[in-house]
Amino acid sequence: MRNINRRRFFRTSAAAGAALATWSFEERHLLARMAQGESAPAESSSGNQLPFGTIKNLKISRVFCGGNLIGGWAHSRDLMYVSDLVKAYHTDEKVFETLELAEENGINTILTNPISDGVINAYWKQRGGAIQWISDCAWGKDIKEGIKRSVDNGVHAAYVQGGIADKAVRDGKVDLIGEALAYIKEQRVPGGLGAHSLETVKACVKAGFDPDFWVKTLHPDEYWSATPKENREAFDVIGPNQRDHNKFHDNMYCVNPQETVEYMKSLKKPWIAFKVLAAGAIPPQEGFRFAFEGGADFLCVGMFDFQVVEDVLIARNLLAGDINRKRPWMA
Repeated sequence: MRNINRRRFFRTSAAAGAALATWSFEERHLLARMAQGESAPAESSSGNQLPFGTIKNLKISRVFCGGNLIGGWAHSRDLMYVSDLVKAYHTDEKVFETLELAEENGINTILTNPISDGVINAYWKQRGGAIQWISDCAWGKDIKEGIKRSVDNGVHAAYVQGGIADKAVRDGKVDLIGEALAYIKEQRVPGGLGAHSLETVKACVKAGFDPDFWVKTLHPDEYWSATPKENREAFDVIGPNQRDHNKFHDNMYCVNPQETVEYMKSLKKPWIAFKVLAAGAIPPQEGFRFAFEGGADFLCVGMFDFQVVEDVLIARNLLAGDINRKRPWMA
């Protein structure tokens, strides 16, 4: 693991400084060591390592990078400029810096769309990066095109993106999900199923699908912009957005978190939880704990470069402590 350049460390972690007062002694000590030019510990029995789990033959850090920010798909509620701002910020060079910083801090995987395959391949070739890639395969006229593009460009695992799966279930076309999963497995990479709606997971289980992993949203539902409980619908997240402030408008991604936690207990395959911070509405200290205690085996978290260090420190400290899980580790 390479040492973090001291100047770059301070630049990319400046936002973390405000949180110091709430961090543990171990977190502050690790931050100080890194600022002095020491790398984060690669192996440690003291809890400073970012732990790993496995999906099939893949060793994956318990927290890893989501790709929406890099790809430019920002969940911005009613702030129309945010996606354009994110795209402008994430030049190829900035993406390289972000992935390099993630790897330096123990994150070894990114989950993103096939459209990001060019920058990921360039990172591997130009920077010698080793970050693993999980693709959501949501590209082309049908998902098989997205699967093929991903496999052809070096994907390590693939899954049926949650929006695609939700629409298939809503429209009574569950068989399309099974066909896509079978096609992924034919490519000899781990294959998963995604969902925002718990009804999608239930439909896949009822159909007898056997994914290698699940990718399901999970976050608390008491943040300010959450849809009132009486107005939540199963497939809200796939739209359309409503103009009524009390209904869905790109603001909520798991409408029934407690029911999700209870149902996922019955599934014995690894679970990647995503949207654990409700697209920036929930602090990582709260969102990470909620997701891990709710049974998630891995967290896919969208991170800007200046958020990576803080997110890793929070995750390390949390996983080194007492977590009251509702589900055994499945990976």
